[in-house]
Amino acid sequence: QLRLVESGGGLVQPGGSLRLSCAASGVNMDYYAIGWFRQAPGKEREAVSCISSSSRETNYEDSVQGRFTVSRDNVKKIVYLQMSSLKPEDTGVYYCAAERGGNHRCHNGNYRTGDHFDGWGQGTQVTVSS
Repeated sequence: QLRLVESGGGLVQPGGSLRLSCAASGVNMDYYAIGWFRQAPGKEREAVSCISSSSRETNYEDSVQGRFTVSRDNVKKIVYLQMSSLKPEDTGVYYCAAERGGNHRCHNGNYRTGDHFDGWGQGTQVTVSS
């Protein structure tokens, strides 16, 4: 059974960096696209990034393009979100989600709805503040 656990969140000053991890278990990661989402207090969940099962394709929202990098290690079953040049508006709970066969939605951006993912992690808090 699919299980996802995020880690790596914390408090960081503006301009700083954090690396989030999403550890998967119970499934063969070779078949799953992974999406990263975040939710700020009082706001709706929003998409951040997506990576295809083979890492061949990645997708970033405009708000994080050039600052965030998504990567994965299918042997270790971990997906990473490297976040740099962090801004206060990046504050929120960050979630990873997995979709079997979801590469096409990762490619065309339709992953953003979050509707098709098979499982979600519990989230990790990221706070960017001086």
